[in-house]
Amino acid sequence: MYLRNTWYVAALSSEIDRQLKSLRVLGENIVLYRTGDGNPVALEDACPHRKLPLSKGFLKGDFVECGYHGLTFDCSGQCVDAPTQDRIPPTAVVRSYPVADKWGLVWVWMGSPALADEAKILDIENFDNPEWKITTGDALTCECHYLYLTDNLLDPSHVAWVHRASFAAAGTDNVPLETREIKDGLIVYRWIYNCEPPPFYAPLVKFKGNCDRLQHYEVRYPSVAINKSIFSPAGMGGPGKPLTDVSYVMVSYNFLTPVDENTTRYHWLQHRNTDPDDEEVTRNIADGSRLAFQEDRDILEAVHKGIANETRRHINLGLDAGSLKFRRMLDKMIAGEQANIREAQARAL
Repeated sequence: MYLRNTWYVAALSSEIDRQLKSLRVLGENIVLYRTGDGNPVALEDACPHRKLPLSKGFLKGDFVECGYHGLTFDCSGQCVDAPTQDRIPPTAVVRSYPVADKWGLVWVWMGSPALADEAKILDIENFDNPEWKITTGDALTCECHYLYLTDNLLDPSHVAWVHRASFAAAGTDNVPLETREIKDGLIVYRWIYNCEPPPFYAPLVKFKGNCDRLQHYEVRYPSVAINKSIFSPAGMGGPGKPLTDVSYVMVSYNFLTPVDENTTRYHWLQHRNTDPDDEEVTRNIADGSRLAFQEDRDILEAVHKGIANETRRHINLGLDAGSLKFRRMLDKMIAGEQANIREAQARAL
């Protein structure tokens, strides 16, 4: 069961063009493309005649022609041509999904079209600030349930063991975590004081010596994660303290889109407050981030299989408090949404 009245990332903007692209989101098959003026379109990827995927058809102008018998559908999903007969069947309709193109990503709304509002898409601070640099984004497919990824992204402690050569450093294995609930999600965080910068960040910080380090792990419902790392010179960091002239800030935006119950499409981009014009630094960060996310994927795919095949119930630890609370709140949101859908269906009878 998924939260439907929300935006999910379907693809990088660069992946959607004047070709028909087949994707699967929340267990539903979707075909995406762009119109001649560049707007993205998302339709149900199944012709209503014999359910041939429309992605196996042809793009004719801004319309999609089925590759079996030529039924042609406009951007709203309405059939506008049935070449084998004079009358277009009134049931020749496919679902059209609201879509948006923002932050270099194509977003799709899987719930009620009437509720789709682009203002609900996550805001990315400093996106157009020339003093900050944002990567163009990347993606990978994880053969695991999306909530194992949200669990991971509410767990700063895992870096001590999963990312030994990159994000791990003193304190990541033993400094207590704090949890804070926000309006649309949950934050798990901690400051680690007077420690060496971890290997991934050591070449990036603009000061010498030890640092005070913030690990900020935030997930917005249902599956958008924001990881913020702040490094200030030792003695100058901590809650409420302003950034110094040499403080380093990296924000990682993670967009987790359920393909189905066993697969997740993981999109991300990074934003940093230094070296906006240094493409070598950008490449190194992009390469290092992808490697780290592949380490996460290897672990979580094995977790998915392990829990699916468990003969004795798995246990929870204290460090799971944030992810467990997040799951409980998300379950309530999904249950409430489903109740609203049932009530609307009952009123329609």
